[in-house]
Amino acid sequence: MTDLPLRLSEDVAAAKAVGRPVVALESTIITHGMPYPENVETARAVEDQIRAEGAVPATIIVIDGVLRVGLDAETLDALGQRRHVAKLSRADIAACIATGGTGATTVAATMIAARLAGIEVFATGGVGGVHRGAENSFDISADLRELSETPVTVVAAGAKAILDLPKTLEVLETLGVPVIAYGQKAFPAFWSRNSGLDAPLSMGDPAEIAAAHRMRGAMGLPGGQLVANPIPESDEIPRAVIMPIIERAMQDAAHHGVTGKAVTPYLLQRIYELTDGASLKANIALVLNNARLAAKIATHLAAARENS
Repeated sequence: MTDLPLRLSEDVAAAKAVGRPVVALESTIITHGMPYPENVETARAVEDQIRAEGAVPATIIVIDGVLRVGLDAETLDALGQRRHVAKLSRADIAACIATGGTGATTVAATMIAARLAGIEVFATGGVGGVHRGAENSFDISADLRELSETPVTVVAAGAKAILDLPKTLEVLETLGVPVIAYGQKAFPAFWSRNSGLDAPLSMGDPAEIAAAHRMRGAMGLPGGQLVANPIPESDEIPRAVIMPIIERAMQDAAHHGVTGKAVTPYLLQRIYELTDGASLKANIALVLNNARLAAKIATHLAAARENS
């Protein structure tokens, strides 16, 4: 690992040195998930929420072949305005680093980087999953397998509502990934608190989630946990409202021949247009909510390490 170009920010390195809690954050939400300046404003607000809970944020990205864990304000702002940034997952992160490239990390790539940096908790918006029509396209996000292999607890507002959620839960079960709904039994669906599906597990205490994370490690079980944290009730777009909009956006994507990695960004942008911006407001609210919970889980993990 001595040859790995991994650079921790001063804040992250200092926190690691004294055992303070650290929360990993992805960078595709900045480069691909939101327009400027909302992307940078949201990224800073997310980091502030983590700090307010007593933890240290670590936004992750590859810049000029260096895996950066934690960004300063100037770099974050420049990233928010940068165009044509690659979108990195498990398949291409190593190649990007090896060739001196620049790329933003998806859920899978962020989990890999967090493990390399010794960070156990990661906050994001929503994880990827099984795309609709996957029985024909075989389009299944690498996020699911990463959750089964990399020991990082991921806090998200469920899986993105544009996906096939029943099949996503089935694949997670097959891969042995714990799916824990926070504070309710229903599996949330990103912009909506209730997908109409039950989550396999439910917990209402961050300490319990931290304890489950530690127990998996003690038992030698591979992989992490998916903590499905519902969007605050005051910020949600109810399922009955958002589902017809998603269907319309998917029809538009099919009409325009959008495929592969371009599908998710297209759908998010189209849903933003069809909701007159309400989807972006909800997205920001759920990411902030996930950051708060992730920081609490990380704090319990740090306390457990200190007391062990």
